[in-house]
Amino acid sequence: MRKQTAIFTLAVCLGAAGALRAADYAFGADLSFLKQAEDRGSVFKDNGQPKPGLEIFRDHGYNWVRLRVCVEPSTLPNNNAYTIAMATAARKLGYKFLLSFHYSNAWADPTNEPTPKQWQGMNIDDLENAVFEYTRDTIATFKKAGVLPDMVQIGNEISNGMMWPVGKVRDYKTKETYPQNWPNLARLVYAGINGMDAGRGNAARPKVMIHVDHGGDIALTRWFFDNLIGTYQVPLDVIGFSFYPWSHGTLLDLKENLAFVSRQYRKDVVVTETGYFHGNGRYFKELPGPFPETPDGQRQWLEEVNRIVMDVPDGRGKGVYWWEPGNPGVRGYFDENLNALPVMTVFERFTRPAHRTDGQ
Repeated sequence: MRKQTAIFTLAVCLGAAGALRAADYAFGADLSFLKQAEDRGSVFKDNGQPKPGLEIFRDHGYNWVRLRVCVEPSTLPNNNAYTIAMATAARKLGYKFLLSFHYSNAWADPTNEPTPKQWQGMNIDDLENAVFEYTRDTIATFKKAGVLPDMVQIGNEISNGMMWPVGKVRDYKTKETYPQNWPNLARLVYAGINGMDAGRGNAARPKVMIHVDHGGDIALTRWFFDNLIGTYQVPLDVIGFSFYPWSHGTLLDLKENLAFVSRQYRKDVVVTETGYFHGNGRYFKELPGPFPETPDGQRQWLEEVNRIVMDVPDGRGKGVYWWEPGNPGVRGYFDENLNALPVMTVFERFTRPAHRTDGQ
């Protein structure tokens, strides 16, 4: 088993080092399915004109992409080769790149954080080593391909832990907590961070994000990060939240929680996932949502979420990512004919220079 004491110490010393520059604000999108959609024949359009999806987002002010990678994915396309191809195309267009590690063979989220099949049955020592080596080798592969991420997300929505049952700290349904597993979760997160450092070698260090799902819940945020940061002193730069209107509270809840994180932990915050429907009325059947489920309502949702993030105290709000806007469907950015909807234009006002009329 690999001993990680020295790397563990290095990670603590290198912890969160300074805030992101204002220019690094993420006008972002998780585009992990975009390549698959285009490979299968989807042709996206902007004002009726066919154009590669990455170019459409870039032309409307998007500057970061979020891409996931899975451990030998069984049902998703997101292996190293696929994700490197997508990252390479994005970098050529000037994007920065957040790499999201799903430590599973497919999805990992608060309802299910399965241990990859090839790691199941391992004790914590062996599992820690597997996470370290996998993360190290993955980052080294991306570095060799010339697309070392600008930020790395250790686990996906790990509010209840990851790689269950060893790293499970809370039950999604019963809300029961498992304090005896917190040391395991901390070791697994450290293993991911240390693996990232080993894989990057002497290259510039990517920022470290820890991503949870409870964007509008101060109590859960306090419970999770008092443990992760306070008790176990996990070094991180950015706290990422998922925030969906049907799951995570109100816009006021989001505003209060992000302000709490800025004050309590002195960390930068990002809404790593959000979304809203432009049709279908799927989630707001009993009570109306904050905006109508129409193209204009979808645009209003993103405007409000982005405004809240930009208003986080001390300038610690660092970006917003829409989850899979290129995935055809009523949560995406495109209509049934794959024409871009109004939500696509929200970030333009922040990224396009004002037109000068004084001749200078």
